[in-house]
Amino acid sequence: MSRRTQLRILKDAAAAARAEEVHLDFPREWIEFTDPADDQHLVRADLTWLLSRWTCVYGTACHGIVAGRAEDGCCSHGAFFTDADDENRVKAAAATLTPETWQHYRRGFKNYTEMDTIDGAKPARRTAVQRKDGPCVFLNDTDFVGGGGCALHAQALRDGVHPLKYKPDVCWQLPVRREQDWIKRPDGTKVLQSTLSEFDRRGWGPGGHDLDWWCTSSPDAHVGSEPMFRSYAPELIALIGQDAYDRLAELCEARLAAGIVAEHPATVKARAKAAPVKRGGREPATPPTA
Repeated sequence: MSRRTQLRILKDAAAAARAEEVHLDFPREWIEFTDPADDQHLVRADLTWLLSRWTCVYGTACHGIVAGRAEDGCCSHGAFFTDADDENRVKAAAATLTPETWQHYRRGFKNYTEMDTIDGAKPARRTAVQRKDGPCVFLNDTDFVGGGGCALHAQALRDGVHPLKYKPDVCWQLPVRREQDWIKRPDGTKVLQSTLSEFDRRGWGPGGHDLDWWCTSSPDAHVGSEPMFRSYAPELIALIGQDAYDRLAELCEARLAAGIVAEHPATVKARAKAAPVKRGGREPATPPTA
């Protein structure tokens, strides 16, 4: 099979997958509670998202965000750093990589990062890309002898730690979106509100609608064996703290037991696709005798 034919098949599959994506607007259930460890921290969480069966399907059912580049996953561009702590964590992790574990090995922080801009005006640093159109410099090819996929992710697993300890913030947080704001209540008091929600296409800004495929809306990615609040526990704990997560998990379990009303439509669609087809039985040639 020629490379051109393979590429056409990949693009056709991705187009079909995008057509299966659910709309961005649908009913959602939300929960709001005070952090048991901090009465000035209010957590607001999207239960429809956290009770969904989304899971990362990179390497299996992932179609990638750029047409014809499923092997990139969501790593087709560099990852912007959130702050100095984020930069320092990745710098320390990159120092543990070698040419045997990192296909595009580069020594020196400034050699595997570069300046860019998020809003077109304010400069910001991100991981470098392998070439002008990407992907991220840390992405190993699928056939790389040291292992395909994110070199930082793989190194974390080899070292026995969770990948969030090595990867840029935006990489390990996706597809959970956390927004934090100090809000003023009617009585004049202020609390820090942490909102946990789905990082859907809109989360990327106007360009999110141009992604060739995005997993949070796709039934192909809603095939997890357990609800997302369980499978993503380490990430959620890192985002809101252990005590707040424990309370969130209690509320999620209670909602599961009661029965969620506004289930994520991609999870519903995935379950319907996975259900065995019921075939009708044939009528007997003669009625059974009494």
